Amino acid sequence: MFSETRYARNGDLRVAYRASREGPRDIVFVPNWFTNCEVVPELPSIQSWVEAMTSLGRLIFFDQPGMGASDPVTPGAPPTLEQWADSITAVLDDLGSREAVLLASAGGALATAALFAATHPSRATALVVLEGHADPLTERFGRPSPEETAAMWGTGKLHHLLNPDMPWNEEIRATWARTERLAASPGTAAVMMPLAAEMDVRPLLPAIRVPTLVVQHADDLVIPPECGKDVADHISGAKYVELPGHNMYHFVEPWRRSFQEIAEFLTGHQADVADDRVHEHVVRPCQCAHAGADVHGDSADVFAADLALAGVQPGTHLDAERLHRVAKRHRAADRSLRAVEHREETVTRRVHLAAPKANELRPDDGVVRVEQGMPVTVADLPSPARRVHDVGEKHCGDSTLRDLVIGSGLELWTAALMS
Repeated sequence: MFSETRYARNGDLRVAYRASREGPRDIVFVPNWFTNCEVVPELPSIQSWVEAMTSLGRLIFFDQPGMGASDPVTPGAPPTLEQWADSITAVLDDLGSREAVLLASAGGALATAALFAATHPSRATALVVLEGHADPLTERFGRPSPEETAAMWGTGKLHHLLNPDMPWNEEIRATWARTERLAASPGTAAVMMPLAAEMDVRPLLPAIRVPTLVVQHADDLVIPPECGKDVADHISGAKYVELPGHNMYHFVEPWRRSFQEIAEFLTGHQADVADDRVHEHVVRPCQCAHAGADVHGDSADVFAADLALAGVQPGTHLDAERLHRVAKRHRAADRSLRAVEHREETVTRRVHLAAPKANELRPDDGVVRVEQGMPVTVADLPSPARRVHDVGEKHCGDSTLRDLVIGSGLELWTAALMS
């Protein structure tokens, strides 16, 4: 979906970026510095959001100098805010893009986006601010300790603290931890985080003359609603929307209501996405060789690890062709998939793992229903479903069924655990 990493020139510095396929508009995800475009577009926790955003246009991720895959900067002499804003110009020029929507998400991203929108109004078609603040965070929380920042950096725990509503478990933590380490070293994070927290964007806001949307979560403890209201009040004609939730990030679960606001703001139409929409991925009985064992007939194997690695979550749309590509790309060499079928239905946020009997698939036959945020109860499951658990654990590695559920931000209790 996304290009290989390319480099745009911002003066003497090279800015790394990736872009999805062309669409009706360009949308620049303005980073809060701590990103790595090599891995962010495929981060499992944001895959559903990324796919939704690419339906609105060409989504562009880039790393600021000193971060991720971009050129390093001299220690003690980070680029100025003007140079950071010029990174947007450099990326758009390299892509041959005349204008773009700026998407500023949390933290210090608003400073860069606001400066670009104020100084390049002909190239900014719109500004979308997600959990924005104009005043320095240090006025409310003080200056973050470099030692504490360095100690926490690379563990992934910060993302859970900032986003208590997002699904969380050890596998998810590990993916965020790896993203942190690839974005910046602990020392770099300790230097940059205070700089971002000290930025004062208030003088820039009245100079912005592009259509602006400010979306805020009502119970964000770090960037409370009054911060978003203050941003909207100081930008002429800005629209302010407040949604329920605690998360700082609008691109992790739950993201759909925020996305609907963005889509309607950019297109004038409400996006067709709902919280209770879920897709059912069914693998028909097939033959698979793993660790010298054959699994076939009504003991169907469910290749769930492939879906989890691809970041499949409730509400993600995967047609049969893409599901097959995902499975083929991520599956170990000793596995084979005979047939994959996909169908969807509207239920209450469920992931279905199906174990059909023989060659027949009936709606309630051997289906494991996993409710959002709830453990699986296996005692009352039909025997085919219990066999799927047993087959998955014995022949397809411990991660087969587990990873599908974990990749969806849920918990899996197997028969062994229940006993």
